[in-house]
Parts: sequence; structure tokens; C-alpha cells
Amino acid sequence: MIRADTDIRPTVLETPVVEWPQYAEQVGGPVWVKAEHLQRTGSFKLRGAVNAVSRAIPRGLTIATASSGNHGLAVAHALRAAGKTGVVFLPENVSPAKLEAVQRTGVRVERFGLDSHDTEEEARRVSAAEGWHYLSPYNDWDVVAGQGTIGLELLRQLAHIDVVYISVGGGGLISGVAAALKAHNPHIHVVGCSPAHSCVMHESVRVGHMIDAQSLPTFSDGTAGGVDADTITFDYCRTLVDEWLLVSEQEIARSVRDHIDHLHQLVEGSAGVAFAALHQHALTDDRFRGATRVAISCGQNIGTARLLDILAYSA
Repeated sequence: MIRADTDIRPTVLETPVVEWPQYAEQVGGPVWVKAEHLQRTGSFKLRGAVNAVSRAIPRGLTIATASSGNHGLAVAHALRAAGKTGVVFLPENVSPAKLEAVQRTGVRVERFGLDSHDTEEEARRVSAAEGWHYLSPYNDWDVVAGQGTIGLELLRQLAHIDVVYISVGGGGLISGVAAALKAHNPHIHVVGCSPAHSCVMHESVRVGHMIDAQSLPTFSDGTAGGVDADTITFDYCRTLVDEWLLVSEQEIARSVRDHIDHLHQLVEGSAGVAFAALHQHALTDDRFRGATRVAISCGQNIGTARLLDILAYSA
């Protein structure tokens, strides 16, 4: 992970941590936002993509990936920065804003399925048939290491951290960040945050093994969908995440609106999941009263139509 932290620097920004005074007043302690929505490509996914692509390129194979949007955009950006091209598989119901952003990179786009897990399976199938190198959005050591550089940055940026809130889909982000933070201080409390409408990893950890659970539509499209049965992130999530929280669509919408109103920056629903969990946790659990809390704001790639839906739902 330390090597990844050095290797990705020519392409990846060290994003700021921003105070959230309104939430701090409400929860009774300092609240910081790790602003990964200000990352190039608009999400944390660039970290893992750059790290993994840089290690895959020497193999000389076409690189293919699957994504609900942000990882695909990140891989396309990493390939373009390296002067290479590849193939990005996206679901049929991908956010129009994310689809347009991926297409603008010039990468070849294929669309398949309505659940991101189905898209991933198709991408793996085609990659095997064509002899391509398939790059998972989370089930890859180099991707996890790249995402973990966020944890290393947090340790450089903040003198003290008590609780960290991280949105969870396939688990690549929380696996890398938790590994980095726990290696430095095992007492940092890591909270996995998921929408109640799509919480495969949450339920899998609860029962002790990966399961295939149904996902309902959610404002957090970046964390939605199924997860590989053999994902390397399961053991990280099972052993390094201290607590799991579920948030409602109403809570996600409210927290996105709060972030816009208070900090005047646009974020997508998956970032709202972490904010909503922080707010819920602080108001319902007195164990960390006065604690220093950090929420990772994982992305800002949201289109006008989805934003209007969120704002209307939060009213």
C-alpha cells in the first residue's frame, strides 16, 4: 500500500479533509469529510484503477472492466493517461451522467444487464473468450491497495481520528482504508455504511459468508448490486470493520441535501450513505460522544435528473 501511495501520485490528487461545522454541532464533536468527490474523475475509484492498470499494462493484454460507472470512468482515465485503450462494460441502467463521462474518454463501451454483478459476469466471460485482462472494481489486490491510500492520507492530514464512516458496495474502498488505518491504530472504529435497499456485503458479513441478495433501486447507485462470491474483500470486511449500519433512502437524500446546503459542493448518493450513517450513529449511540468523526465522500458523479429526484425526496 505504501508503494501504491508513491506510484499513483503523478495521476491521483491528495484530496482535502473539510470540516462540517453544522454536523459537528448536531453530533457534539468534530466532523470531517474526506473529499474524494474532488478527485480527478469525480470519485475515489481513480486510485485503485491507476494502481491496477499500471501493473497490468506490462502484460500486454487488452484491459477490460465492468462498473456501475465510477470505476469504469477511472479505468478509462488511467488507460488514457498511459496511452492505452480498453473496454468498459456498464449496466443498461447506468446513470446517464456516468455513461456520458465514460464515452467522452474514447474507450470502447459495452452495456449489459440491470445489476452490476450481471455486468461483471458478462465482462469476465467476454474477457476470458477474447484473452483480455479483466480488472475487477473491488476483487483485486491492486485495486484494494490503491483505495487504501485514502487511509494513509487521512493519517497524514488529521492528528486524531476516532471513527471513520465508509460506504460499502463490493468492499474495495473499506477494505483498503480499514487496513491502512488499523495498521496504524487498531482502536480507530471503522463503520461500514450501506443503503438498506442494497446491502449485500452487510448481510454477507452478518451470516458469515457471501450471499446473493436482491437489491432494490437506491439513490446510492455506486454501491448497489451483487458481489462476487469469492471476493477478497469479504475477509477484510469481516475482520477489520467494527460495525455495520444501514440507512434509508430518506436519510441518504437528506444528507446529500445537507452537504450541498452546508458545504456548497455536489455529491452523489453513495457519498450520502456515509454522511447519513454518521448522523444516524451519532444521534443513536452515545459511546462516541465528542469523538472525532470522518466520513469519506466517495463521489460527485450525479446527473441533473437524479439530483432533482434526491432533492424532491428530501423535501
